[in-house]
Amino acid sequence: MDYYLSPTHTQRFDLEIKNSQFITTVCRTNGRDAAKAFIEKMRQRYPDANHHCWAFIAGMPNNAHLWDQSDDGEPKGTAGKPMLNVLQHSNFGETTVVVTRFFGGVKLGAGGLVRAYSQAVQEALSQTEYENVYPRSPVQLKIAYSLLGKVEYWLEQSDIEITNKTYSDSIVIDLAVIERTWPEHKIALTDLCQGSLTLIEPDNE
Repeated sequence: MDYYLSPTHTQRFDLEIKNSQFITTVCRTNGRDAAKAFIEKMRQRYPDANHHCWAFIAGMPNNAHLWDQSDDGEPKGTAGKPMLNVLQHSNFGETTVVVTRFFGGVKLGAGGLVRAYSQAVQEALSQTEYENVYPRSPVQLKIAYSLLGKVEYWLEQSDIEITNKTYSDSIVIDLAVIERTWPEHKIALTDLCQGSLTLIEPDNE
């Protein structure tokens, strides 16, 4: 995947269906712990609500180990699963959605609940302000001290992130590279150093 979408900040969207109020809160969360912490925060923000149903994809969209959902007391399969289904088809990642429901006195039935929770998430995501997130891979670059200045300058002009530097007999720079653009950058970096560099990539280990 070239990129996925993720919210730029925490955002709230309101929906009313047959007197029930559905408050959908969308948040960027990286990892299960962050997702669970956000869900708990919503419980504390709306302590009088009848339900806090939730779903998250807390990493890249294709990483099923970071998917989860909960009906939070609604009939089984009527809230969390439909919410997660919408998320899975949205290309959002690192995203947690909590739908807080205040019951309005009119029962919606199982089918009505599925439609309501799906609609709440669909409408929220369609309005969510997001940014494109490009998956990155770790690469180590080893160069001589004499090359540091021009390599650092070149890296600052690129989309590559420097995550760490280690100084010893040579300089080891830890990089986070975008998978889509790395092959082209690798050629340019090799040319810049006239071949006087060592690259350690995950596939080479």
